[in-house]
Amino acid sequence: MKAVASKKFKNPRAQHGFLGRTCSIISVGSYVPERVLTNFDLEKTVDTSDEWITTRTGIKERRIAMPNESTSDMAARAARRALERTNLPPEKVDLIIVATITPDMPFPSTACLVQEKIGARRAAAFDIEAACSGFIFGLEIAQQFIMTRTYDTVLVIGAEKLSSIINWKDRNTCVLFGDGAGAAVLQHRTNAHGLLTACMGADGAKADLLSMPGGGSRIPATSESVAAGHHFLRMDGKETFKSAVTAMYTAAREALRRCELSISEIKCIIPHQANRRIIDAVAERLGARAEQLFVNLEKYGNTSAASVAIALDEAVQSGRIQRGDLVLLLVFGAGLTWGAAVIEW
Repeated sequence: MKAVASKKFKNPRAQHGFLGRTCSIISVGSYVPERVLTNFDLEKTVDTSDEWITTRTGIKERRIAMPNESTSDMAARAARRALERTNLPPEKVDLIIVATITPDMPFPSTACLVQEKIGARRAAAFDIEAACSGFIFGLEIAQQFIMTRTYDTVLVIGAEKLSSIINWKDRNTCVLFGDGAGAAVLQHRTNAHGLLTACMGADGAKADLLSMPGGGSRIPATSESVAAGHHFLRMDGKETFKSAVTAMYTAAREALRRCELSISEIKCIIPHQANRRIIDAVAERLGARAEQLFVNLEKYGNTSAASVAIALDEAVQSGRIQRGDLVLLLVFGAGLTWGAAVIEW
């Protein structure tokens, strides 16, 4: 397949003198639990149906981690796969960034636990929390370390065990989410532009649209807070939908503008896998063709920070993305947070 590397585009990083030290994703990997929870399974436990879920979300099934399987376990599996695919020993990793809203525990960070599990003894490690936008935020942070020559190899992981914070009696939320992890290895690659730009945004005024109020300093864990359901995810679906479409569309347009690209020049668009209607609405506004979209929502549901990372891995492994292709990543999550990134693969 002919690559699009010859296409003309603008690298916004070059304006700041960083072109000599670019940052590329050199390998990806993912992991999803073995247990499959279908819409028909959910019909037995909550007032819903396969037709209701599929029509409103596009989701047919999701993966659920075992009780003894933690976020760090899934993150480590995805990380090992990404490292093995590029024949890179864990000892060569300089930094590990884990994006998650479901850490193993408040502290230490899940990234530190992953560091120990994969044997990356030289690596610094920390978590970031930007909900479903976390993977793109992590890529942008990693890029800064590589472009400034602070580190040579950074491992970015999006991992979630959302089943641990779902109210399985709430049919409006329990049908949406699943568990899993995706990882990317980032380095400078000679004669490649890599990550061209990333547009990130936030709106804390809408924080209440999607949240888990309990477990922090505002509402510590007590028998009363547990009984009140404060430790479960809560969402205003209608308002979240509207905000997601507007935010992802706006971020995508800005990212394309910075690179002087049209949507038709993008080989593969990987949106956050939250809801098929959101994905279709954003694609329509952008003027994207159906064949440009990569969607695996029907298999995994919304895996938050792992969503785009898992989809990116599947797109690469299936051959949808080839060296030199232009890729657009789109995300939206609690916070509210959102982002878009353009990558020359």
